[in-house]
Amino acid sequence: MAGGREDYSMEDSDLNLAAHSNDAYFKDVFSDCRRATAFFNEHLPEAVVTQTDWASLELMPGSFVKQSLHQSHCDLLFSVMTQGGPALLYLVFEHQTTVDEEMPLRLLGYILEILRAHARTGGRPFPAVLSVVLHQGADHWMPSACFEDLFALSGPMAEALGPYVPKFRHVLVDLSRFNPADEEKDRENRVALQLMKMARLKQVLDFFAWLATQTLPLDAFLRRSLVYALHSDARLDVEKIYHTLRSNAKLKEYTMSTAEMLIAKGEARGEARGEARGKAEGEARGVLKGKLQMLQQFMRLPVAGDDDLKGLELDELQRRYEELERRYAEEFRKP
Repeated sequence: MAGGREDYSMEDSDLNLAAHSNDAYFKDVFSDCRRATAFFNEHLPEAVVTQTDWASLELMPGSFVKQSLHQSHCDLLFSVMTQGGPALLYLVFEHQTTVDEEMPLRLLGYILEILRAHARTGGRPFPAVLSVVLHQGADHWMPSACFEDLFALSGPMAEALGPYVPKFRHVLVDLSRFNPADEEKDRENRVALQLMKMARLKQVLDFFAWLATQTLPLDAFLRRSLVYALHSDARLDVEKIYHTLRSNAKLKEYTMSTAEMLIAKGEARGEARGEARGKAEGEARGVLKGKLQMLQQFMRLPVAGDDDLKGLELDELQRRYEELERRYAEEFRKP
C-alpha cells in the first residue's frame, strides 16, 4: 500500500485533468487568431463576415465563465472592427455530456459581465456582442438559440409584453450534427473539430484512422492534437493505434512516440513483474509517469526523462503529479 491507498486504478484521477485538457485544447486551437478567423468565417452569418475587418481580430484577456461552470464551459472573447463600428465575438465551448437548456440565460449573464467590463474601461457606446456556442456533446442540441423563447408568452399578452423582453440569439455550432471531416474548410480547424467530435463519442481510434488519410505537416499543432487525443481516452491500446496508422509511416512514428511518452506502456510492463500487488503498483507507477510527462508537455515545461523518474517511489510520483496538476489549474483559471 502507498499513501494509504489500496486501489491503484487511475480512472478517477483522470477526471479533473480530462476536464482541463478539454478547455486547454479548445483554447490552444482557437486563441490563435488565424484559426479563430477561419472558424468565424465558416460559421458566422455571411452578412457579418463580409462587413468585418478580419485583420483587426484580437484576442481579449480574461474569462467570464463562473467557477462553478468551469467543468462544463470555457470561453474566449475577441474584439474586431466592422463597417458599423467595434464588435465583440464571444466564443463559448460547451463540453458537458448533456445539453444546456438554459444557455441563452447563461449567455445573458456573460454578456452583461462583458459590457460591465467595457463600461469600466471604454465607456459608451457599447460594442455589439455576438455569441457563438460550440457544442461538443453527443446529443443533438434541441433548445432554441433565442433568449425570448425561454418565456411562455402567448395570446394578446405576448404582443403587449414582447417589447419589454430582452431579445438576442446565439450562433450554434453543434458537432453532433456537423461533420468537420467533410464540411470544415480550414485544414487545422478540420482536424481540431473532428478530434473534439470523435473524442466525445469515444471513437478516437476512428479519428486516428481518418487522420492517417490526411496530408498534414508534423508540427506543434499536430503534436498537441495527438496529446489531447491520446489523453481523451485512457483505455486506448497503443498496439491498436499502431495498426490503425500503418498506412501512414510518418504519422505512425510521430504518434507512437507521443503515445509511449503519455502512458509509459513499456515502463509499466517492465515494472509489472512479481506478485499481484507488485503488478498493480508497477502499472500505477507507469501510468503516473506517463501522466506527469504528459502534463509537463501540456504546460510546455521540460519533460522529465524516464531515467529521472525511474527511482522515485509511487508516493513521490503521486505528489509531483498532484502538485503540477494544482499549479496547472491555478495558472489555467487565472483571469
